Amino acid sequence: MGGNREGAIGRWDAVADRLGQILDRVDRVLDRSVPPAAPEPELFDRHIAFRWRRIGTGGAFEPVEHPHLPDLGDLVGIDFAVEDLVRNTEQFVAGFSANNVLLWGERGTGKSTCVKGVLRRFADRGLRLVEVQRDDLLTLPAIIGTLRTVPRRFILFCDDLSFGEGEGAYRELKVLLEGGIEARPENILFYATSNRRHLMPERMEENLGGEIHPEEAVSEKLSLADRFGLNLSFYPFNQETYLAIVERYAATFSLPVEREQLRREALQWALCKGNRSGRAARQFIDDLAGRLRVRLTDGR
Repeated sequence: MGGNREGAIGRWDAVADRLGQILDRVDRVLDRSVPPAAPEPELFDRHIAFRWRRIGTGGAFEPVEHPHLPDLGDLVGIDFAVEDLVRNTEQFVAGFSANNVLLWGERGTGKSTCVKGVLRRFADRGLRLVEVQRDDLLTLPAIIGTLRTVPRRFILFCDDLSFGEGEGAYRELKVLLEGGIEARPENILFYATSNRRHLMPERMEENLGGEIHPEEAVSEKLSLADRFGLNLSFYPFNQETYLAIVERYAATFSLPVEREQLRREALQWALCKGNRSGRAARQFIDDLAGRLRVRLTDGR
């Protein structure tokens, strides 16, 4: 009898454990199904930059305690793009019509820096920045539904936006940018950066044939980029522009180095990196500043 009773207790313990696991799983499903509560309006008074964290079909705004706020005046070689982005953002913050913006082009040329720079310039006038990951774009309705009635101006920022072959999320983004049945909120714009002008891969066979109407397949891919009213291009830097960026950084950090030595080492750095970009210039300056401070510390 004792053995049977112990066996029954053991089986009931196993059933209870299994039931507990099932209930935990149900709780997680319910958590994902119930949209999180709307954030307090004061949250957008205390903070200027946020990350969107997806939770099921909704999500939450996580404040960024120490946002990167570069000075647009420090950017070299992209004056026209900066001017257009500032002008568009100025219109938006002032309550006038403005466009969604796609900043596309060579990597490391300052695309995302420009977007973060406009936050620094306009934050005191009510502008707020919300970073949204590409994989979370399907929750844009939840973001827009929450922010529509908040008395602030919001830029939804997606860095390095692109879509692979066969991904369907870009169609949802097209509708949300422009063309859906819901009116576009006046207090929200979408800024995105990408290394691709059209955000989608294009194959040579699309130009050579394969479909009865190949031009329609190509047009479908181009239509997403067309939803951005303002397209800003960032091209590779020539040598003089690259060196001008290096010299600007060196002056900003007051590095004690001769101009000719600075330029010579900067060119060597770019040669090793395989590109001349603003990112490469900043990496070189970080390395140089570290080396110089080590020498000063060692008394050399």
